[in-house]
Amino acid sequence: MRNDTNTRVRFLDVQLVTGSFATLPPTPMDTTLGRTPRTDLRIPYGEARCDPATIPPVQPATVVARVQVGEEPPRKVEFPVRHPDPTLEGLVKAECGAYILRQSVDVTFGDEWTRVGRALHGSLLVSRKGGSEPVTIDDLGATTHYTMFPRSGERRPVAVLAADATRLEIPVEVTPMRCDWHAFAEAKKAYLFPVYGIVGGGERRYLIATPPDAVQRTFLSYAQDVCGVGGS
Repeated sequence: MRNDTNTRVRFLDVQLVTGSFATLPPTPMDTTLGRTPRTDLRIPYGEARCDPATIPPVQPATVVARVQVGEEPPRKVEFPVRHPDPTLEGLVKAECGAYILRQSVDVTFGDEWTRVGRALHGSLLVSRKGGSEPVTIDDLGATTHYTMFPRSGERRPVAVLAADATRLEIPVEVTPMRCDWHAFAEAKKAYLFPVYGIVGGGERRYLIATPPDAVQRTFLSYAQDVCGVGGS
């Protein structure tokens, strides 16, 4: 958003409207635009509208807002988003790719985690949800604060869920990516682990696997210990 005048412009709420995502109610926002070429506003968006077989093209989008210009009464305005927008296009590709992958498998964290030296040992569980094709777990990604590698030493591919199998256990080790304790305590993406998979001979996609709260607490306690810092 930009304001090229000396008149005060207040945004009271904003809403993203597009066929690619579920429409959320307007988000309250009391933000005044200064005389500036650009101001970035955070706009929540709903669940992506995906197809179980293919990633749909991104749909045109509009930002709907209630604004107040100077002392005038608030009014609703619409701002068309350039199409195709690369940010929305990337979100559709990521979220619908994960949706397609989850039609075949789900990836969860095991309950048992043990400190071994400076690493934490545990397992990822791959469970078949549908289909009968082999599913290749091609790679395991890191988060902002943790790395995760297969204990087998195999990096790509990591393991394969056979066509006749319903479950696969992958032994893994987790280590801290960094030891900035303040960042650990405040991080919101510390536990969003990308897992890359290929169904049959299809495209490489990824889903986000998140450990349950109990396992997150285990990770945090381990990181506190191995980094030699104190938690609050």
